[in-house]
Amino acid sequence: MRYILLDRITAVEPGRSARGLKAVTLTDEVLHDHFPDYPIYPGALLVEAAAQLAGFLVEVTENRPSAAPRRALLAQIDRAKFYRPAQPGDSVELFAELAQSLDAAAKLSVGADVRGEKCMRATLTFVLRAVDSERVHAQRRYLYALWTRELPDKVWLP
Repeated sequence: MRYILLDRITAVEPGRSARGLKAVTLTDEVLHDHFPDYPIYPGALLVEAAAQLAGFLVEVTENRPSAAPRRALLAQIDRAKFYRPAQPGDSVELFAELAQSLDAAAKLSVGADVRGEKCMRATLTFVLRAVDSERVHAQRRYLYALWTRELPDKVWLP
């Protein structure tokens, strides 16, 4: 099973920040067991949704058209805090802000809000690695094209 949790990227400024959306619906299978009489979206999956957005930001920031793309791999999660639950019907607004960038690593502040209320905050560290698989690159390009299809200004997709 694939966990593609980010639904759409709504804004991106390479080298700075990205914003995206995750719609929580009763069709999310995890809600059937978490919890049967009080469905809430797991905090760990909110972190993963934000990590998908952050990984995209790292890749569009650090990769160049003239070189083979490197892929962002989540290496560390720090200070993850959860403030309120996300429930069916919620549109979770995600953000990722680049805090520090080196040639082969990046640290980002990420978060999730529901109706303007703080839901989750964390600090994520990614490493950039060469991946020798055209299949992986093709899958990423396809996914990134879907996520960004409604952006007014197109970004280069690694």
